[in-house]
Amino acid sequence: MPPEELSTAAVRRLIEMAGADRVGDDAVEELGKILEEYAIKVGTEATGLARHAGRKTVKSQDIQLAVKRVSPSQGP
Repeated sequence: MPPEELSTAAVRRLIEMAGADRVGDDAVEELGKILEEYAIKVGTEATGLARHAGRKTVKSQDIQLAVKRVSPSQGP
């Protein structure tokens, strides 16, 4: 897995936007890992869809279809 791409501040803000008053560092780290893994799966699927369509450019329609095709895991 590549180094963390999402900043901890951005992940913390997302959790706070969801209504948390306080957010533990361990929660930020865990959600960051999960989001990055999911984003890579969606990006990989979208890249395959673009290539199948004969394009090098991934478009929003590829992302939208990839999200429908890739379901996030339901945990451990």
